[in-house]
Amino acid sequence: MTRVSLLSDLLGSIGAGSWFHGEGPAKPVSLPELAALCHKLVSSRGEATGVRLAAEILHGFRGLDDKTAKRFFHMLAEEFTPDTKALRGAASAYARDPGPETLVDLQRLAEPPRQELFRRLNLAPGGTAELVKLRERLLPFLRSDRERLGAVDADLRHLFQSWFNRGFLMLKPIDWDTPASVLEKIIRYEAVHAIGNWDELRQRLAPADRRCFGFFHPSIPDDPLIFVEVALTDDVPASIATVLDPGRTVLSPNAAQTAVFYSISNCHKGLAGVSFGSFLIKQVAEDLKETVPSLKTFVTLSPAPGFASWIEGLPADAIEGLEVNEKRALAIIGEATWSADPAKVEAARPGLLSLGARYYLRAKRGDGRPVDPVARFHLGNGAVLNRVMHLGDTSPSGLKQAHGLMVNYLYDLPRVEQRHEAYAADGEIAASRVVTSLLPGRAAGNSMKDVA
Repeated sequence: MTRVSLLSDLLGSIGAGSWFHGEGPAKPVSLPELAALCHKLVSSRGEATGVRLAAEILHGFRGLDDKTAKRFFHMLAEEFTPDTKALRGAASAYARDPGPETLVDLQRLAEPPRQELFRRLNLAPGGTAELVKLRERLLPFLRSDRERLGAVDADLRHLFQSWFNRGFLMLKPIDWDTPASVLEKIIRYEAVHAIGNWDELRQRLAPADRRCFGFFHPSIPDDPLIFVEVALTDDVPASIATVLDPGRTVLSPNAAQTAVFYSISNCHKGLAGVSFGSFLIKQVAEDLKETVPSLKTFVTLSPAPGFASWIEGLPADAIEGLEVNEKRALAIIGEATWSADPAKVEAARPGLLSLGARYYLRAKRGDGRPVDPVARFHLGNGAVLNRVMHLGDTSPSGLKQAHGLMVNYLYDLPRVEQRHEAYAADGEIAASRVVTSLLPGRAAGNSMKDVA
């Protein structure tokens, strides 16, 4: 048995979160009391004392209202920073004598005491999960107070990137025989295509042509960090409705040619910015390739969450410069019931597909990356923008966010790393000729690569 498996089994047997969840509501603790406990924890030497103090702090924090929680984070920002005078002295010493000893001293003094506090808080039973929740409470405050609280978030994110390193994560299949406690979380965490009830969950997990996998951490063994739902099909589907159709004919896995990653859900807001998805997709694809040898194609069926808002934000001069069919599409989608009228659906098709190509291949952020977050994720993983699909998602949210648009990203496994490097280095968007042919013309300096 591996060390990770042993740790996972041990934590599972004692209940990693039992310390917190079995004690009832958190008792009110004043901010000065919490601050004193934090300082005491950082200075303590006994391990047993540290575990007790860590549990008291985390339990007390859970009982804080939002106003006091924000003051707690301010306290961390102000009272657990590096000693400026000592740090300047260490920096001067290193400048005079840049050797191993002065470097170690500089590194030690440059690390904020907050990081040591967080490491010691992690000693508490269930501490990892509680720290993830603590950061979840911090994130909303950053919108208006990043200057004061950004350093606290940076410390947590730095530690999480180590604690949730791929080497610690366990890939597990999730199926209808998975414990109900985990399946309940799948229903709750599903972020792309809502699961309304247990029957709908069964339709996604039980059939022979469906798969689901999740990454788990040994400190949180019964709570997935991220999961992906996969449909095994005989071709690349053009809409999510065909994938989720409860009346479809179940395909024998041996007849499947295509693995469709149709939903990827991050489960914990407190882990925002700590990426697992690229590892998940690539490992699942490799595993499926071994267990279902007939598979030849690995694609996503992905939403376009920013397409509608991008259209709404187009300035008047940009709209004036659009093609005739694009202007026609804009007029049609301005009507509330256009998607229910077959004639209007077909009339809007050419213009919407052209606008979709503009959105994915030309709309960029200030850093030169695509404005669409899903595109940044998959292109950054080394995928190819393969197809843009008209009315791929006719659900209310699909129409509201993307006027029904969906896309496929193709994972060509032998070339994933090469394309990842090209995107990371130069922002190169790998797109199929089917997609690039939708553009009315190419803007000078656009970084794209046609893929046959």
